[in-house]
Amino acid sequence: MGTIVSFHAHPDDESIGTAGTLAKATAAGHRVVLVFATRGERGEPQPGVLADGEQLAVRRSQECYESAAVLGAARVEFLGYVDSGMMGEPTNDAPFCFWQAPVEHAAKRLALILDEEEADVLTIYDDNGGYGHPDHIQVHRVGKRAGELAAVPVVAQGTTNRDWLIRGMKGMRENLGRAGGGADWEPPEIPDDGSFGKPESEITHRVEAVEYAETKRASMKVHRSQMGPDHFMLTMPEPVFAMGLGTEFYIVDEPPNPASAPDIWSELFEPLR
Repeated sequence: MGTIVSFHAHPDDESIGTAGTLAKATAAGHRVVLVFATRGERGEPQPGVLADGEQLAVRRSQECYESAAVLGAARVEFLGYVDSGMMGEPTNDAPFCFWQAPVEHAAKRLALILDEEEADVLTIYDDNGGYGHPDHIQVHRVGKRAGELAAVPVVAQGTTNRDWLIRGMKGMRENLGRAGGGADWEPPEIPDDGSFGKPESEITHRVEAVEYAETKRASMKVHRSQMGPDHFMLTMPEPVFAMGLGTEFYIVDEPPNPASAPDIWSELFEPLR
């Protein structure tokens, strides 16, 4: 049995980014651990979801544990930082937010968990945090350093394959009926300005998790404070959801030697080329 630790900025990031990988790991008998830098205090709750006086951070923490149960995660931890808000907002300057956290100090907090778990694989984000969110960028910085401190064999940077997604959405718009969509669902436009995801040429590995697409959707659904039933990802027809979100992509700067690679790495991750 191997152990994969998945490090995220906010509650619900695990559902969108790595839920397929984590569900596949659990099904294969491996141990899954979720670590969150913040409790998502700056999120915008769905109307009517919170009870009178209910704090968003408490609700989102609860949703993390519900998501962990869906994915089969064995442990959930929070590093204790505060959500920094979107890039450029005044909340980025708060001394207690994750964006302002000293990388070395935060990395030592994460490395303690990695050491306890004897992690074989650590998932983080790419150097732009997927889409430029300060907390996501900080996950990349802190996660890379923590992986070094704990000598984790594999640090996999979760990302979006921008070229693949643009091709897929273009094809769906042209052949919506054949793709399983309908007149009530329109594929979104994917920005091609470099602000979202990474070009395919920079991506090294993928995890094929189409068979766990519905588990991934179920993980998203428990984050009710952030994703209403009309959220565009939750309204995707099943074939479209499986095609668009059933494969998860990663950048691995230093893949392990095949002769000494952890079993969990060899079983889950496939070279993109």
